[in-house]
Amino acid sequence: MAGKKDEATAPEGAKAGKKKLIIIGAAAAVLLAGGGTTAGLVLGKDASAATAETAEEVLTPGDITALDPISLNLSDGYLKLGLALQGVAAESSGHGSSSGLDGSKAYDQAISYFSGLSMAELSDPVKREEHKTHLQEKIIEAYTTEDHETGEHTKTVMGIYLTQFVMQAS
Repeated sequence: MAGKKDEATAPEGAKAGKKKLIIIGAAAAVLLAGGGTTAGLVLGKDASAATAETAEEVLTPGDITALDPISLNLSDGYLKLGLALQGVAAESSGHGSSSGLDGSKAYDQAISYFSGLSMAELSDPVKREEHKTHLQEKIIEAYTTEDHETGEHTKTVMGIYLTQFVMQAS
């Protein structure tokens, strides 16, 4: 009879052990699936944000507005700087033009950025290109507007050109 009791309880113990394994396995599957879904959502947001940035970067060039050259004080000389602004084509006009860019913001950014730099720093072509890139970023940001209702950012300038860059020691 002792053998029958062991046989009767063994399947119940094995059944209980299988139930625990199934419960643990199901819980692990739920956690993994939830983690995968969370990762997918997070990665999906990053991917859609990257796609939105890429879509935002596809701008149609409009008019180029040449600004009069200005003279800036460097730490050890002067810089005569000429700029041109590459406008973004206005969507509503359909003609590919961006009429009437005011150069005031670009002048302000250029004066703030270049004033006080040294001639040696601007004489190096690599550093000069880095400075141009940073100035371009600042100017594009200055000419970017935000629609408060939709939160959309609209760029009116997409790039700059240096039309004059003449330094003179003081």
